Amino acid sequence: MENVRLLTESIEKQTLSPYATLSSDSVGREKKEEKCELRTEFQRDRDRIIHCKAFRRLKHKTQVFLSPESDHYRTRLTHTLEVAQIARTIARALRFNEDLTEAIALAHDLGHTPFGHAGERALNELYSGGFTHYAQSVRVCRVIEKAGKGLNLTHEVLDGIMNHTKGEWPHTPEGKIVRFSDRIAYINHDIDDAIGAGVFSEDIIPLEIREVLGFRKSERINTLVKSLVENTEKDDVKMDDRTANAYESLHKFMYDTLYLNPAVKFEETKVDGIVSGIYDFLLKNPDKLDDEYKAIREREGIERAAVDYIAGMTDHFAVTTYSDIYIPKAWKV
Repeated sequence: MENVRLLTESIEKQTLSPYATLSSDSVGREKKEEKCELRTEFQRDRDRIIHCKAFRRLKHKTQVFLSPESDHYRTRLTHTLEVAQIARTIARALRFNEDLTEAIALAHDLGHTPFGHAGERALNELYSGGFTHYAQSVRVCRVIEKAGKGLNLTHEVLDGIMNHTKGEWPHTPEGKIVRFSDRIAYINHDIDDAIGAGVFSEDIIPLEIREVLGFRKSERINTLVKSLVENTEKDDVKMDDRTANAYESLHKFMYDTLYLNPAVKFEETKVDGIVSGIYDFLLKNPDKLDDEYKAIREREGIERAAVDYIAGMTDHFAVTTYSDIYIPKAWKV
């Protein structure tokens, strides 16, 4: 059988931008593996991510609205898929590596906590080593998945995951695309969800923002994507100043109107108690950890193991676990 991977690598060299990250030029994996005959290194990474447990759990993790009753609010999984779709569109238009872009996008939130950023803040305050969802996403891929074996992803994918949200920028243009796509996706689907929830209406978004970015979700996404495609130079992924400034104004509007809205965030006041309650219980009862986290406890201590265990929980499982620990059961005769 012809080696399909080699053919794909050859096509990449012939068709992708000279600034794209070629799969054949990957720095490689922490643990060396024999290469696949069918798939490039970045295709293998994407497939490993889609098939892992942490990816499946994203469907039951909060994006913005905790435990929504409607089926149409975003979850961490639907957010991830929207990021991947936007990122692939940009990568294809710029002739960067779509497989690498998609792999980073699909894995960027694998380490996110239950209850969204409220859960992240709670764990960061509890754990002496500090906690961020992006570092935890890398940890999921390196040391938690597959019963501690990890997914053994390529250096380029791990770099994109680690640097997808703040601080140092990714070292590949594909990682930079995901960082922009994450911001484009969440601000627009959060507006959509907020309007659906009756928190505000489209017409209260300041007119000067809508005149630049657009008057509907699809228009805004199109404007932001086009700005990136039209203004990226070589491997420097960027928007024009007018569009970037309008985005930052929209981001501030969303913080003032939604992300810090007391009515929307009221349920989040309960998150600290749930997370800290489970954390304290596990520190006092380390034998209650699931088996796959006991090796982490022996190697890195109970605090680290407890953080990993809680970060991996879905919203429902965290609430059920807290209830099982602290809520008395009815006595049955």
